[in-house]
Amino acid sequence: MRQIAALPYRTDRDNVTAPVSILLITSRETRRWVLPKGNMIDGLLPHAAAAHEAEEEAGVKGAACPTALGSYRYRKKRKNGASLNVDVDVFPFSVTDLLDEWEEQDQRQRQWFSLEEAAQLVDEPELAELIRRFRASESDRRIAKSGFVLGTQKASPKMAVFQWVQALLPKQGNFFELFEAHALTLLSGSNALARLLGGGPGMADHIQELTEREHEADLITREVLQTVRRTFLTPFDRSAITSLIGSMDDAIDEMQKTAGAIDLYELTEFKQEMKDMAAIIVDCARITVEALPLLRQVNRNAGRLHELTERLVIMEGHADEIHARGLKALYKQHGEANPLRFIVERELFTHLERVVDRFEDVANEIDGLVIDHA
Repeated sequence: MRQIAALPYRTDRDNVTAPVSILLITSRETRRWVLPKGNMIDGLLPHAAAAHEAEEEAGVKGAACPTALGSYRYRKKRKNGASLNVDVDVFPFSVTDLLDEWEEQDQRQRQWFSLEEAAQLVDEPELAELIRRFRASESDRRIAKSGFVLGTQKASPKMAVFQWVQALLPKQGNFFELFEAHALTLLSGSNALARLLGGGPGMADHIQELTEREHEADLITREVLQTVRRTFLTPFDRSAITSLIGSMDDAIDEMQKTAGAIDLYELTEFKQEMKDMAAIIVDCARITVEALPLLRQVNRNAGRLHELTERLVIMEGHADEIHARGLKALYKQHGEANPLRFIVERELFTHLERVVDRFEDVANEIDGLVIDHA
């Protein structure tokens, strides 16, 4: 048997070290804490079915990433007495709306927990590990924000000398703070983009927010480029610094161009594939926000950075598949009957694809830093 589940999450504030909260609900019979989950739904893709369960069982709306975070197994008791294994695919679900009334509100409780609390409350060990690995732990993030720390892992003599020299040389420039500030514009912009593609009232506000976020990102990028020029000693190669901030800035630029096209053509309804690509962009931004502070200690955090960049690359490939499927459906619907509509919506698909491509560029830049310094 196979089921799907949503992992509803949110952050309390715009900060790279802000803790992530996970929404759990109680099961109807045993009252234990679980994720919103259920069977596949005919006519819906797995992540869309997970979003449906999240709204029905937990009363939340948001962006369900089409790329599964992982899976876990549990035993389900059937009415005939049999106890069968069920594999559950888990999809990250960025919560944007918390409903006051929903279908199963009288049958379940819902509550926000920290990652560690949620991991301890669920019964399935594999699910607990998925929740813990959703973002670096508090201790990992403290290490990432700290200064030079001697690692306990074995290192070559040359690497050890290099680390000591790095620690003793004077450091100038606030590159890490600027990287992290830019990552927050990506996260805020991606959430605004997902809300924009949801349609409905307030679209003008979401377009305005994206414009403002893009302007904030430009200011940060300019500060990074100026700091590179006036800093004698930089934490990484100067070209690596400019390439990383450039790829991040390209991502927010394409988000703003998407909003600009929506505003220009006065679009109010969007294909499901567009919403799915926006959900992937939200998760790409979430991962980037976690990855950037880990660059403060590349050697110590190399393993986790590789996990994060690998997921970015996987999601880019998934976005390409969604893009191709969406374009084909769009052509069948409007290619001959309404060529202008086809051209307009194809432009939207192109901008969304470019956003995800830029996040893959970010992943490649981070991987390059890991290779060079770890």
